[in-house]
Amino acid sequence: MRFHTIIEPFRIHSVEAISFPDERQREAALVQAGYNLFGLRSEDVIIDLLTDSGTGAMSSRQWAGMMLGDESYAGSRSFDRFKTAVQDLTGFPEVIPTHQGRAAEKILFSETLSAGSIVPNNTHFDTTRANVEYQGAEALDLVVPEGRDPGSLHPFKGNLDVERLERTITDNGPARIPLVMVTVTNNSGGGQPVSLANLRAVRSVCDRYGLPLYLDACRFAENAYFIKLREEGQASRTPKEIAREMFSLADGCTFSAKKDGLANIGGFLAMRDTELARRCRNLLILTEGFPTYGGLAGYDLEAIAVGLEEVVDEEYLRYRIRSTAYLAEKVAGAGVPIVQPPGGHAVYLDAKRLLPHVPPSQYPAQALAVELYRQGGVRGVEIGSVMFGRAGPDGTEIPGPMELVRLAIPRRTYTQSHIDFVSEIVIATAERATEIRGLRMIEQAPWLRHFTARFEPV
Repeated sequence: MRFHTIIEPFRIHSVEAISFPDERQREAALVQAGYNLFGLRSEDVIIDLLTDSGTGAMSSRQWAGMMLGDESYAGSRSFDRFKTAVQDLTGFPEVIPTHQGRAAEKILFSETLSAGSIVPNNTHFDTTRANVEYQGAEALDLVVPEGRDPGSLHPFKGNLDVERLERTITDNGPARIPLVMVTVTNNSGGGQPVSLANLRAVRSVCDRYGLPLYLDACRFAENAYFIKLREEGQASRTPKEIAREMFSLADGCTFSAKKDGLANIGGFLAMRDTELARRCRNLLILTEGFPTYGGLAGYDLEAIAVGLEEVVDEEYLRYRIRSTAYLAEKVAGAGVPIVQPPGGHAVYLDAKRLLPHVPPSQYPAQALAVELYRQGGVRGVEIGSVMFGRAGPDGTEIPGPMELVRLAIPRRTYTQSHIDFVSEIVIATAERATEIRGLRMIEQAPWLRHFTARFEPV
């Protein structure tokens, strides 16, 4: 017998109170934050879907594991458990802990890139792009055409365009491309998965030109479950088996344990290249810490080790993917345009379609995100021209390829009634879309401006 109710595969062991600021308080908070939702305090927010990074609930096994944390500066037992868990999953012999994923990116790119380098990817996320560009290199997005169409129902819209990859290599020469990356799942493109067939094809191109392939593996488990659901011949395999094959096709990965590590902090850089790992560890010591803690406490290493085991549990992944689809179905069923099919960790609202009267220069996705908070205290994040717009040759701004608002669902944190509330706010906001006006950016930083930019209403 099949049931329609989504039942969480866990019991709630501890709770945290939610604050309920009223409309006047929310409006005051927006003004104080310069209409940037990153500037809100947590107590200003009712339902926080800004990110799923480090905001999930840890399990009783993870909390118990933290009691075993060995805080030795060097040679920690906790590092040994962490290293074993990473190696068992990825097969990479070299494991370098970092305080989070962007630190792994910074170390890898500092040792591999130089001015003029090109890094092809399906779609770089914000910190990945910034760390590439900080080295004077070009972050080149080569997602398949379906990945740039929010309404396309292609099952693997995160795939890297293999023909464009090969053309990029032949046009620029392999020497300019120190590595190729694939982001699984493709966060900036709507949380869309990458198929095993695509990874194999990218691997083949890399082998032909002698280029290393790295995964941005933050959501590898969700990607593996989508492969199980959607790719021919994969239904009988476990998510862990599929994940192992994904990693076997790569030379290394960057990883934020705040996503599919189910932890509140941490990450790692892992690879096969012993000499590159040696150089990366030297930089790690300079910027993060000794190689057996890498900027983390021993108890954090314990929590990640357990999280890497729990995240590939099929019952957890079934719940995770289905609960995200539930929100997508609710809002899409009411006519709200979203990225289809829904991704694994978030629902992406299509602000370009919902607010056609707001031009890209007035940041429609930012305006929609602000309005969701104003209406119901729901905090999402803009993934559009604020995050990915760039200056053109004539000084005008080139808008981002899409105008999305991401509603990222923290792991094991909110129940179905919370998600029902979110859907009500989204639908109510969409019903008054014609009243929503754009924003003007009045302050910005040179890197990752979306974190600290300030705005005013047009």
